[in-house]
Amino acid sequence: LKLPVQAVVEPGPLVCAMSALANSSLAEPLPGDDAAIQDFLEVLEKHRQDCEEMRKYDEAELARTRIEQLRAHEDNRRREELRSQQLAERLGVEEAHMKELQEFNEIWDKKVADFEDHAANLKSTLGQRHKQERAQYVQELRERTQPRTPKWSRELLNLRKIQDTLAKQKKYAEAAKTKAQADAIEAKETEAWRVKRDGKIATLEEQFASKQEMEMGGLLKRISSGREEQKQARKTELERLLQRYHNVKTQLESQQTIIRIRAEKYPVMPESVMGRPGSRSISRASDR
Repeated sequence: LKLPVQAVVEPGPLVCAMSALANSSLAEPLPGDDAAIQDFLEVLEKHRQDCEEMRKYDEAELARTRIEQLRAHEDNRRREELRSQQLAERLGVEEAHMKELQEFNEIWDKKVADFEDHAANLKSTLGQRHKQERAQYVQELRERTQPRTPKWSRELLNLRKIQDTLAKQKKYAEAAKTKAQADAIEAKETEAWRVKRDGKIATLEEQFASKQEMEMGGLLKRISSGREEQKQARKTELERLLQRYHNVKTQLESQQTIIRIRAEKYPVMPESVMGRPGSRSISRASDR
């Protein structure tokens, strides 16, 4: 049995999902109007500086507190959005992998079922042919195997002649006695002929059956070989699928780690920028 040639495999759900993530994760910003928030923080910072210059320290303190609260709130919001986004990405990869794994199992289960159906059909067809050929062969053996009739001994043939001669001479009592003796010998020789002939037929039939068993054994061996080949092909393809999933998962985790580090490194507005003159222009430059 030959396995079909492997077709070119189209990209699975996992590959498509990872391709989309690779094109979007590092390029698209988190949702939210960051520019408006940055502008509002700069307005508050300008107000704090103005209050400080005018010695309105209470208002300056309120502005500073509000800036820190807003910055902390915005940083938390961004971290939560990033966490949610990355969780959704990981779930997307997991779902794509599970879908690909399900499709893989469905395809291979069908391949296995088709193979077993085909194997069963081959065995059934060969078994039926063997049965018909054997019945026909046995019939031919019984019709053609020599000797087709018993070969009587000289003693039996002589007794039959004597029997006929006595009957012609009207010596019926002696003829009957001779006939009984001849019948006994004939029955014995007939049984010997039958046993010998049946034994010869049985030997030929066994030889024929042995050839059929060898043919069936060859078929079963080819089926077993095909089954093992299919099993190994499934195992190899599954290993490739799992390795691809591992690579995608590792790549995604690496990308997400880079994004988290970048988010921590570049918050909404670093504290070092706050409280320095010209913070608005500096912030705008860092955004660019």
